Amino acid sequence: MDGSLPTIRLDVATPSEINLASTVLDQERQVLLLTAANNGCGVTTSALTMVQQLAAACSGKVVLIDASLSSISVTRQLGLEDQPGFLDLTAADSTASLDACVIELPSHPFHLLPLGQRRNDSRGLSTEQLRQLLTQLSDRYRFVVIDGEAIYTGGDTLTIGSLVDGVILVVRAEETRWEVAQAAAQRLSQAGAKLMGSVLNARKYYMPKWVYDHL
Repeated sequence: MDGSLPTIRLDVATPSEINLASTVLDQERQVLLLTAANNGCGVTTSALTMVQQLAAACSGKVVLIDASLSSISVTRQLGLEDQPGFLDLTAADSTASLDACVIELPSHPFHLLPLGQRRNDSRGLSTEQLRQLLTQLSDRYRFVVIDGEAIYTGGDTLTIGSLVDGVILVVRAEETRWEVAQAAAQRLSQAGAKLMGSVLNARKYYMPKWVYDHL
C-alpha cells in the first residue's frame, strides 16, 4: 500500500470547520469525536477535513481513527477491511498491537487507525480497552480524531463520546431536522460527552456566496 487516497475527495473546508479547528487549538482539546444524528450527514468528509486542518496548524502528529461501519468509510475506500484496527484494539480479549494497526500515509499529513475486524458475537467494545487505547494514542499524537458512527445507528458512539475531550456534531443542511439534532445533542450530554460545536455540511447558497460573506 502506498498511502494514497484515490477515491476520497477532500472538500474545501467550510467556515464552520475552520472555526472548529481554531477552537480545538485554543482549548487544547486532544481527542475528538465527530458524529451525527443519522447517516448521510458527511461525518467522514468532515473528519478528513478536520485532521488536515489540525495537521497543518500544529507541529505534532495527528491520527484519524475510523470507527465507522459505513460502506463508504475510509477503511473500505482504501481496501483495508482485512487490516487489524480499532475494533481489534478495543475488544475485551484484545491481543492486538497498536504498532501493527496504525498505518502511515506518506502522501497525507496524518496517520490512520482503520476500523479492523468485526466480531461475530454481539458484544460491543470494552470501555476499559477503549480508555487504554485513547491514552496510548494521546501519548503519541498531538490530536486524535475519531470518525464515528451516527448516534441513532452506532451502539458505541455514546460510550466513545463519554471518554473523549470533545464531540463535534455534523449536521446536513436542509436534511437534518433541528429537533433531531437537538435530541442527538441531548443524548450526548446525558452520556457525559462534551459537545464543542457543530459542522453545517452541504449548505446551499440561494444568493451568491459573496453576499452571505458581507451580511
